[in-house]
Amino acid sequence: QVQLVESGGGSVQAGGGLRLSCSVSGVAITLGSRCMAWFRQLPGKTREGIASINRHGGTIYAASVNGRFTISSTNAGDALYLQMNNLRPEDTGMYYCAADTGPGFYCPLSRPFNYWGQGSQVTVSS
Repeated sequence: QVQLVESGGGSVQAGGGLRLSCSVSGVAITLGSRCMAWFRQLPGKTREGIASINRHGGTIYAASVNGRFTISSTNAGDALYLQMNNLRPEDTGMYYCAADTGPGFYCPLSRPFNYWGQGSQVTVSS
């Protein structure tokens, strides 16, 4: 059974940083091909993909976070991280980790993800 559990959310001042963590369990993810990603939902907005990582460490970033956020994962696929730097008030929202067991070489943010974390609130104050 695949489970994703998030931690690391909180409140920071603009310009600060946070690191989100996602603990992943389940052999479908840890032993097989997979993509992993971070999504967020900002107040009044729909959910958007912001970063993905493939099984080889290749990454894709949304323009809104490119250059400020870094996605990484363990080689075993049992943990996923999002390092967020230079945070802005407009980054405030709910952040979700996600995983999928499909082909793990190309991981566009438009790809369906069928395993999700519970969400973690990030609040950035000015």
